[in-house]
Amino acid sequence: MAQLSDDCFAFGGPMMSVDEAVRLIAARVSAVADVETVRLAAADGRVLAAGIAAPLPLPPFTNSAVDGYAVASGDLPQTDARAFALSGRVQAGASAQAALKPGEAMRIFTGAPMPDGADTVFMQEDVRLEHDKVVLPAGLKPGANVRPAGEDIPLGHVALPAGQRLRPQDVALAAALGLTELAVVRRLRVAVFSTGDELVSPGERRAAPQLFDSNRFMLMAMLRRLGCDVSDLGILRDERTALAAALRNVAAAHDLILTTGGVSTGEEDHVKAGVEAVGKLVLWRMAIKPGRPVAMGIIEGTPLIGLPGNPVASFVTFVHVVRPTVLALMGARQEPLIALPVRAAFTYKKKLGRREYVRVNLRETHDGAREAVKFPREGAGLLSSLVDTDGLVELGEQVARVEPGQTVGFLSYANLM
Repeated sequence: MAQLSDDCFAFGGPMMSVDEAVRLIAARVSAVADVETVRLAAADGRVLAAGIAAPLPLPPFTNSAVDGYAVASGDLPQTDARAFALSGRVQAGASAQAALKPGEAMRIFTGAPMPDGADTVFMQEDVRLEHDKVVLPAGLKPGANVRPAGEDIPLGHVALPAGQRLRPQDVALAAALGLTELAVVRRLRVAVFSTGDELVSPGERRAAPQLFDSNRFMLMAMLRRLGCDVSDLGILRDERTALAAALRNVAAAHDLILTTGGVSTGEEDHVKAGVEAVGKLVLWRMAIKPGRPVAMGIIEGTPLIGLPGNPVASFVTFVHVVRPTVLALMGARQEPLIALPVRAAFTYKKKLGRREYVRVNLRETHDGAREAVKFPREGAGLLSSLVDTDGLVELGEQVARVEPGQTVGFLSYANLM
């Protein structure tokens, strides 16, 4: 079972910065210890449990990088073109039948092993054939167009580190090393609740003052993109005793509990009291907009994160609180969110000391630059502002105002999950 240490909650008072929150999570969370073996074809998105040292060099033999003619560097023409006798051919997947002799050239194809005695390859488009000879131009450097054994990955080198969240290119590297199975951390088990009497699930009868629950489905989709096994536990009503019992009942079977709504300080916001009845919680006030408040706690060793009920705030805080928590619980290396510099096409004023996120679309300007255009409305309850934009402009704590033409940092939605 993944756990969050109690001293994680030895704070209160002033709001935490986003960077402080991420560092705190990474330092305090203990990753799940369970490991399982999966087939290579099923490894995408999983977290590697142990580093993989290359059992063979890549490439495993020195080979030609092009279709052409292999020669010895000692025979390279220096000033004028020179004719070489052809001594055979070697195709990819085969070996030369004899070593190359001085003054000879051998026809060779991309990926074919270099014949003994050869260390340089002329590209076929740079030569000409004359009867049974090939004329090679002067000026080629020794070793050109050859891929040495181990050029990509040396034998014994750590090709994939522990904690790597595997991508298609990582799976390809494992396949190139001849691996058929990988040891990975088991999938994180996450329980997801929504809270509030005002919510009903899609497909249920909705009373006039109620809303269809959207956050739960957004958060479950984001968790699955991170490789989690998700338990959809529906909607908890605004009754703290029942809420507390539901949270306690799921704690032992899950590595993380995620709720949305009910974490503010209103009379009908019961998550805080419900968690305190069965565990430990400190209301986490994070200096972020949209996003405040966020709650974090422990129930019988299982961490709980309570996100705001407004969908944009829930999305933004998932990215900056839940995502690093999930990666830490998986034992995955933290993946920094690197903002792309773009040009602002809007004016914006914000408070110092708080990080803010502005929903924008990107467009190309007449000079080829990328320009961020602000969504015309700012409400944290506007799902259309997430659907109809390309990503978020991140404005740091030291920024007070943005003017058109200023460089700002852009985070694409595609890179946030």
